[in-house]
Amino acid sequence: MRVAAVKADAVPQFGWQKTAAFPDWKGYTDDTLAMNSMVSFRFFHGQGAIWLGVPDTVERYSLYVNGVKYDTEGLTGGVWQVDISGDTVDGVNTLEISNVFPLGLNRAITVHIPYPSLLEDTDGTEGIRPEALEMISDIIESDIRHGFTSAQLAVIRNGRLVFSDAWGTVNAYHPDGSPKADSAPVTTGTLYDLASVTKMFSVNYAVQKLVTDGTLDIESRIADILGEGFAADTLDFAYADAEAPVDHETQLAWKRALTVRDMLRHQAGFPAGPHYNNPDYDMSLQAVGARDSNLCYAVTREETLAAIFRTPLLYKPGEKTVYSDVDYMLLTFVVEAVTGQRLDAYMDEVFFKPLGLTRTAFLPLAHGFKPDDCAATELNGNTRDGHVFFDGIRTGTLQGEVQDERAWYCMEGVSGHAGLFANAEDLAKLAGVMLTGGYGEHRFFSRNVIDLFTAPKAVGFGQWGLGWWREGDDQRVWYFGTQAAPDTVGHQGWTGTLAMTDPSRNLVIAYLTNKINSPVTDESNLNGFDGSCYTASTLGFVPQILSIGMDSGKDISGQLLDLAADMATESLRLIPEGADAQHPYVKNAESKIEVLRRYAGNDAAYHQLADQLTGMLPGR
Repeated sequence: MRVAAVKADAVPQFGWQKTAAFPDWKGYTDDTLAMNSMVSFRFFHGQGAIWLGVPDTVERYSLYVNGVKYDTEGLTGGVWQVDISGDTVDGVNTLEISNVFPLGLNRAITVHIPYPSLLEDTDGTEGIRPEALEMISDIIESDIRHGFTSAQLAVIRNGRLVFSDAWGTVNAYHPDGSPKADSAPVTTGTLYDLASVTKMFSVNYAVQKLVTDGTLDIESRIADILGEGFAADTLDFAYADAEAPVDHETQLAWKRALTVRDMLRHQAGFPAGPHYNNPDYDMSLQAVGARDSNLCYAVTREETLAAIFRTPLLYKPGEKTVYSDVDYMLLTFVVEAVTGQRLDAYMDEVFFKPLGLTRTAFLPLAHGFKPDDCAATELNGNTRDGHVFFDGIRTGTLQGEVQDERAWYCMEGVSGHAGLFANAEDLAKLAGVMLTGGYGEHRFFSRNVIDLFTAPKAVGFGQWGLGWWREGDDQRVWYFGTQAAPDTVGHQGWTGTLAMTDPSRNLVIAYLTNKINSPVTDESNLNGFDGSCYTASTLGFVPQILSIGMDSGKDISGQLLDLAADMATESLRLIPEGADAQHPYVKNAESKIEVLRRYAGNDAAYHQLADQLTGMLPGR
């Protein structure tokens, strides 16, 4: 095969996916006699170039990419950029350099292989069925007609952005809960409050990069990084619901021994979400107590770090898994201590700018974005529609400000547990780094570090990596779908957001909603919003339906119709007893019945089922 090659002045200073020198790229003669002629790398079809450094001493050599032999005549005496895009495949690719003459040369030819990058345009959907994408869109659109807020979806497969769309408006309701008719529409560029998805794409990425670079060891003790005060300043009190209260000296010993790994595993012992921002919060009761009773009250980042220092542990580290925002707030300060930069500045410099992300930021209103560039969240600040109060609480509709109370009031909007905003396309591109560890000319994570962070954190905990949520043995199906491979990783966020990466299928999904931009459904549960009652808010329905018929040419119309029938039928079971016709679960059921009617076409039996289900709705 005649090779398309361009001579270069020098090898670029890139972060290479792989660099190898032939013959004997491992540096010795191995007894297999075959291994040292080949290297493998991850790429996607239709893209790719390599750089060859070939000295004058080389007379000839053979070059193969995935079994295709390239004509290397004349490719000596310099650096050559070689186009291999016609022969790359999705996943593992193999390059061979052999038959190097004259004999006796040692590691003379150097090959440099970059990382794949994202192709924005595609002629197809890379095996994802358009009918499945259409059904997802139909469900979201129907839910919005019946009261849901908004959504945004981006799908990457095989290194290509195969789908991107947006539905709804940036602010669906007035503060009194009435529908808002004059709101700007959501576009694919709208930024969403990622909530806890922030954890993976700020602190976790930062720690993975630092470990790859050898700058941080996950076995490092927190006290060694942040100072002895992390343990010594711990207050001497017992939690009211502690299973086995311990003495103060034991508390100090526990905290002195805590490591970065403990934080990543959510097994450090901290309570799930202490309200440092509420002056009336009683830490021992983990509930609102007497006026000004909070011994760990904090409203600046410096005060928050001191408050975490003062916070006793709720349980012995390693004995439980308690998902805690404190773990990632603390890791924020670890990253900042190691890098010497605030988290937002570090992420922007090391990840966001190199990846070309223009719609990803902490504090978006301080970075040139306007409120209507961002999907709104709570209608009445953090008051849960007027049921929660504390000093300094926000009361207006939140738009472009992080909803999370600890991130806003305690961490000044920049924290590793919440605070990042992005659109779905940027987030999918960012999440795609987990497939290979790099992007184009940029190296972020070694393969070993990816494997370390995405492996099960312990026997019996297949659903957890280090920070990452894993599919494991069908243990995250309500987020990642039943078709996801066990090593699928990702995270969800409380505002209604999801990012997932399935390496076995080269699949990345970013699905964003602002489901809490809606009234509180029932004052008996102040964390329950109308938006959470709709299928569009459930996140996992997207990968579940998207995977139907993937890589298959079979007719899936019947399967989608029967699924629509089941979803409509099951939606009635979610309606609480005594709900009236205006309850959001009732509206959700109406939406699913509407979808069923659309997919029923001219089939009378399915229309009869839809009529029957409609007659079972409250008020009918």
